[in-house]
Amino acid sequence: MTCNNNVDTITSDGATIKFNWDDGNRSHLVPHSVTPEEAEQAILDPHAVLLEIQTGGGEERTKAMGMTAAGRILTVVFTFRGEAIRPVTAYAATIRLQGLYLKRRGA
Repeated sequence: MTCNNNVDTITSDGATIKFNWDDGNRSHLVPHSVTPEEAEQAILDPHAVLLEIQTGGGEERTKAMGMTAAGRILTVVFTFRGEAIRPVTAYAATIRLQGLYLKRRGA
């Protein structure tokens, strides 16, 4: 059974951001021990670093790196479906990329 839904997330500045989650994209997080909430936090990180934009198959995918509320630095791949952000997968950033993130953040 596929559960397809949009989840509203309220940011610290009061903006409402929609995320599109279903069993498919949730299942891509499980092998990496990442929760949907962590993926959202990394995407919404104001210090997130854009790594790459991939196009193909009629869909543009963005790869970015951001930090969760717990301090995990994740690489997240996502796309846009209408007005919602649809995470595709997320995983721990490599040590090299974590260093890049921290350098850019000034930490």
